[in-house]
Amino acid sequence: MKTTFAPARRKLLAATLALAALAGMPFAHGAPGSNQDWAGTWGTAPADAAPKTLETFTNQTLRLIVHTSIGGSKVRIRLSNELGTAPLRIGAAHVALRAGGAEIVADTGRALTFGGRPAVVIPPGAPVLSDPVDLVVPARADLTVSLHLPGEAQASTVHGNAFQTSYVSGPGNFTATAAFPTQRTITSWPFLTAVDVMAPGAATIVALGDSITDGSNTTVDTNRRWPDVLARRLQTGRPDVKVGIVNRGIGGNRLLRDPGEWPPFGRAVLARFDRDVLATTGVRHVVLLIGINDIGHPGTGSMPAAEGPSAEDLIAGYRQVIARARAHGIAIHGATLTPFEGTVFPGYYTAPKEAVRQAVNKWMRESGEFDSVIDFDRALRDPARPTRLQAKYDSGDHLHPNDAGMAAMAEAVPLQLFGGAKVAPR
Repeated sequence: MKTTFAPARRKLLAATLALAALAGMPFAHGAPGSNQDWAGTWGTAPADAAPKTLETFTNQTLRLIVHTSIGGSKVRIRLSNELGTAPLRIGAAHVALRAGGAEIVADTGRALTFGGRPAVVIPPGAPVLSDPVDLVVPARADLTVSLHLPGEAQASTVHGNAFQTSYVSGPGNFTATAAFPTQRTITSWPFLTAVDVMAPGAATIVALGDSITDGSNTTVDTNRRWPDVLARRLQTGRPDVKVGIVNRGIGGNRLLRDPGEWPPFGRAVLARFDRDVLATTGVRHVVLLIGINDIGHPGTGSMPAAEGPSAEDLIAGYRQVIARARAHGIAIHGATLTPFEGTVFPGYYTAPKEAVRQAVNKWMRESGEFDSVIDFDRALRDPARPTRLQAKYDSGDHLHPNDAGMAAMAEAVPLQLFGGAKVAPR
């Protein structure tokens, strides 16, 4: 494994700060309360809504449940209309610690504003950040984010597979209501894409990938995705390092191509990298686990077999992600592609596709082009038949790990990778 640190850049920054102080000039990027004091504690990646099942809310309140990774003294949220085609009106927004179900902890509720206003209209294609509010947010805690949608709002910007129950009210604004009047539940995250906390000196890891990172087939409402388990490991195994984790996995996602026949698979990683990585508060590390759907999807459903990439095609895509991360001083950790022989999805696995996976993993392990390599393949494969998942880690579809498999993945990540230093572009 190779991790590159930048002592020269730290010395240069210290000198610049000293000069700015001597000149009596403000140093915007390091000022108290600046973006350097903030880190992502939770996040998800938006995708287009499923065709013919676009969910619509009319004068209703959403109470969305999220699970933090790192704690802080203030909180703000990011809402997204980046995939919408009409303005999105938010009538009121609210954040609180969760007591259980849809209820909030008394005295923790905070109304959110946007540029000092309680309501906001988000243009098509745009996100919006709320103003910060004082709230002591514990690490690994549940938050409620409540949004009143006063008109008709179509959830065209949504993370469809949350593996977390959230709540929808009947008509009315119930953002600050402690005992939420639930009309129905959902297992998606409409419009909400990030929660940040003020945690000076902290950094953020972005887990960038597909359904395996997203948490497919894990137990709902238990936060068993491998990034969740890694957050718990970091809290106990590296208490000296303040690191938040933001999960940008999307089920069905690919590295090279947009989803074609099924928009909820999300835009290709090469297309969404700036939105889902560079726009993440405090990002210093990316763990990249992507490519198995590039290999497996072609030749299934209506996806042409001719779309199947060679190992060289995928390697070229990985090199683009590496270059774009390093251009912003972000460490990039490549994760090997996990076994999938015997998967229940017809046409997804073939021997030639397996050869591409093996070639990609060989390149990852031997090329030295990533800052480090995390060997998820080795952690999950059956020693007696390495092209298959171990039975104890198999969710049953022979592609997605179960809860135990997610824990094994998290255990395979060396905690020393995330020492808080920023790598130098090269």
